[in-house]
Amino acid sequence: MENPITAKCCNIHPWFVLLVFFVFCIQLFCFDYSGFTAKKSGVLTGLNDNHGNLLDTHDFNETSNHSISPLPITDESVKMADREEELKVATEVDSCLGRYIFVHDLPSGFNKDFVNNCRLLTRGTDKNMCPYLDNLGFGPEIDNPEDVLMNNSWFLTNQFLLEVIFHNKMKRYECLTNNSSIASAVYVPFYAGLDMSLYLWGFNITVRDSASLALVKWLSEKPEWKRMWGRDHFLVAGRIAWDFRRQSDNESDWGSKLRFLPESKNMSMLSIESTSWNNDIAIPYPTCFHPSRGSEIFQWQDRMRRQKRRYLFSFAGAPRPEYQNSIRGKIIDQCLASKNQCKLLDCNYGATNCDNPVNVMRVFKSSVFCLQPPGDSYTRRSIFDSILAGCIPVFFHPGTAYAQYIWHLPKNHTRYSVYIPVKDLSEWKIDLNETLLRIPEDRISALKEEVIKLIPRVVYAGSRSRSEAPEDSFDIAVKGVLERIESVRVMIREGKDPSIGFADGDDYKYTFPPYGDGI
Repeated sequence: MENPITAKCCNIHPWFVLLVFFVFCIQLFCFDYSGFTAKKSGVLTGLNDNHGNLLDTHDFNETSNHSISPLPITDESVKMADREEELKVATEVDSCLGRYIFVHDLPSGFNKDFVNNCRLLTRGTDKNMCPYLDNLGFGPEIDNPEDVLMNNSWFLTNQFLLEVIFHNKMKRYECLTNNSSIASAVYVPFYAGLDMSLYLWGFNITVRDSASLALVKWLSEKPEWKRMWGRDHFLVAGRIAWDFRRQSDNESDWGSKLRFLPESKNMSMLSIESTSWNNDIAIPYPTCFHPSRGSEIFQWQDRMRRQKRRYLFSFAGAPRPEYQNSIRGKIIDQCLASKNQCKLLDCNYGATNCDNPVNVMRVFKSSVFCLQPPGDSYTRRSIFDSILAGCIPVFFHPGTAYAQYIWHLPKNHTRYSVYIPVKDLSEWKIDLNETLLRIPEDRISALKEEVIKLIPRVVYAGSRSRSEAPEDSFDIAVKGVLERIESVRVMIREGKDPSIGFADGDDYKYTFPPYGDGI
């Protein structure tokens, strides 16, 4: 006889299973749909690198209020892995994530007033600086390129206006933010070079240091400073960084002590020439070529590839008899002695106007090699003029380029230049003509092509379409700053001291051995 209880259970079981299955399917569908809508949400929530607070990015979909909130995690390795996955998802929605820059709105005395009072910037020089501030710091457009240059792309740019040019380009940067909590870097638009040019000659150190002291006081009182104590801040200077590293308070010493102030040590500074301290980074001098479209760059590159070069080598500059160890006199002597093999562009005061790019480019684009000895300091704008002309630079000291422009020029310097190390004038035993003639033709062709490929990386382009233009000097500098600051954040996340190595001095930076024997 069949048990009535078990018979009833067996009769009900199939219906019960179907019911449970149906409910499970409904729940699975709802869960999947909610995940989909969360991913499509316009607001993503993530952990702030600096202080662990939740932050919001752009509202990409104003009709959606969904958000993804991280669960509390105690294990640090799992937490880091989740953050990487979260950033990967967020980046699909926000292309600026990790690239946002917050720009401090400084009082006008730190920047705008220098431009508005440009007539005062002529102290210590015979030039009126006002015309050079036209066209966002590019200077006046060259009206008569004499078939040497391209129309509408060349300007009379002053080599010391990098900070103005950089600031104006930053105003058009695609990832600016007014929300400093989501910024990966903080830009400080202090025109340190223009401030310095006002007070270098005839002013005591109190006057020379006043703007620097006022700046760091202003910055240190801002909430942005306290997140990383300034290590996510950077500034740009249009003079060599040595001008801001006066090492004593003697009135006769040169420059200001901006970079030795405790707060300033926590910031990175980009300038046309770095020092031996790690928080000073060199980026290219502004040249006179500012193409607005990628097609202009490509057209110029093709033109340099086809250029006939009648001179083996050339030099644009003047002797430096006041510098006891300068090799310029030797270079000029050998250039003049080589007759038709070398072209000298005499830049002595009262001689040819070497500030006019028509004169400079006419010589460089007709030369295979361009000699680049140190000038008043290690570096010179002529380095980048020669690259624009497709002229292979010849260096005599590692501090002129190799130890400087590490973000913009290849680490392997033999790919784009010739190196003839001269440690001391007494060691000069070189015949430039014979030395350069011995370089094989196939290597010359490879060097020239590499130099021409570098052209986009050493120009500060005008307004242009991002889709067609290659990265310029500004783009590469911004990328370098962001990577440098992110490396500091990584140290903080790993529990390391972020000050280690950040502003240390490198006594070997400008020594000869690391760069080989040359040629």
